[in-house]
Amino acid sequence: MDFQKELIAEYESETAKTRKMFEAIPTDVDFTYKPHPKSMTLGRLTGHISETAGDWAFHTLTTDKLEFPADHKFEPYILVSKEALLERFDRDVAKVKKELAGFDTAKWDDNWKFVAGGQSWIDEPKYSVWRNWVMNHLIHHRAQLGVYLRLLDKPIPGTYGPSADEM
Repeated sequence: MDFQKELIAEYESETAKTRKMFEAIPTDVDFTYKPHPKSMTLGRLTGHISETAGDWAFHTLTTDKLEFPADHKFEPYILVSKEALLERFDRDVAKVKKELAGFDTAKWDDNWKFVAGGQSWIDEPKYSVWRNWVMNHLIHHRAQLGVYLRLLDKPIPGTYGPSADEM
């Protein structure tokens, strides 16, 4: 089995499913909607999904450490329109696909760290970061987006087969 070829195919498949879910967001939806006070807003959740597939994936492949000082002011991507989201997502995914296609497979064993305010949050091999903090994280939050859409009474596209709205 060509390990790298399988990772590329999985990334392409999961980002295509994610784009399909993004396309299902109505253009007139309230991006400030949140189903629970502890939940992210729809705009922030969708931005986080996009960041995971884009910036986070890219940094995992191209750096060995992402470090923010204690006074770092994180500026999360919060979408303001579906069109802007799709444009950014497509651009970022294309950049990651290019990087992934040329990634040296020997580097999957290299260590990757995420440090914020002097505290290490992630300290794992790049493959573990890719699997857990890119792919699994992307799928997890995409499923949350499906719940948000369902609670808003919007149709949900199928991802691993048809959804109840497609049957």
